[in-house]
Formats: sequence, structure tokens, C-alpha cells
Amino acid sequence: MNTPSQAAIDLIINAEIGGGYDPHPTWPGGQSGLTIGIGYDLGYAATAQIQTDWNALPVGTVTRLMSYAGRKGASAQTLMPGARDIVVPLPVAREVFASIDMPRWSLRVSQAFANTDQLHPDCFGALVSLAYNRGLDMGAPSQPQPDRRFEMRQIRDAMAAQDFDAIPGYIRAMERIWAGQGMDGLLTRREAEAALFEQGLAQMGAVA
Repeated sequence: MNTPSQAAIDLIINAEIGGGYDPHPTWPGGQSGLTIGIGYDLGYAATAQIQTDWNALPVGTVTRLMSYAGRKGASAQTLMPGARDIVVPLPVAREVFASIDMPRWSLRVSQAFANTDQLHPDCFGALVSLAYNRGLDMGAPSQPQPDRRFEMRQIRDAMAAQDFDAIPGYIRAMERIWAGQGMDGLLTRREAEAALFEQGLAQMGAVA
């Protein structure tokens, strides 16, 4: 299985906590759940998974975190006032990120997209960053306008066809989803992912 490059790991960490690490749960907005550590979204995790992943924390803390499983969007936002006293130390967050999150998402990306073993670690890491932020739901084709998962399907199809050169363009194209909505951080992240993928492509070309 491929692994993300250090440049990709740095990109993810910077995108998730670049403004400074917050040891308390946050709600990033949109359809996110309460988020802890380095981008760990409780709303998209199962209770048993939370219990296993965060077993380094006190039992009472883990029990509270488990109660936030599956709560997303406005439902998660309402939980914020009662959750801000929870503390997730940075060393624990880093350990979960490095030993659990990155291997888990690397495996998921490898399973979702064909031919990932042919990618430079920069390219693969760009896809891991994208999936870590957006998940890997491919949605379903919609007419007449592309839905929110349209570019994810384009990336899936390009990977299957080994049309790697097309992928940075698809990453940039999905910026349409957040443009003009005050979510410039996501626009910056997509651009960084596309540029990192291009960096990896250049390395692949140099080797070839």
C-alpha cells in the first residue's frame, strides 16, 4: 500500500490546525460533526471506533466523545456549549493522527481508487488529504447539473483509466462548491492538494 509523503502530511496538519492547535472540540461548520485532535470528526465515526481510537484519554472523556458520534451539521453545533470543557492534549492527538488516522485513510483511498500504487507519494498524499477532508462518498450521477460529488467520481474514473494528469484539474474544479461562501480555507486547501499532485507528477515524469 502506498503512503503519503511528508509534504502531504504537513499539508494535512497545516490545513487542520494551521491557526494553532485547539485542545477542545470545535465545530468547523457545514455538515461537520464536533471535531477533535487533528481533524478527527466525531460525527462521521462510530461509537466503538471512537472508544478504540481515543482510549488514551480518561474513560469519562471517551464516554462523552462517544455520545457525539453521528451528530452532524446543526445538530452538532448545538452540542458545542456543553463540549468545550473537554481537553484532548496535543501529544494524544498527534499519536492518533499518525498511528490511526493516516494508515486508516491511506487504506481507504487505496480501496476507493484504482492504481494508487503507481502514484508518487506526493500524488497519493494529495488524495489522502482530499479524502480526509471530504470523505470518499462518490454520490450518484445527477442531471442536469453536477452534484457535490461530481469531481470525486471524475477522479475515481481518471484513476481507473490511469489518466493521472487530469486529476489536479478535477481537484481545482470542485472549488466551485465553496466559492463565495466565506470558506476560503477549503479553496486554499484544494489548490494546495492540486499543486502537490502536480509536484508528484513531475517526479513521476522525471523517473520515467
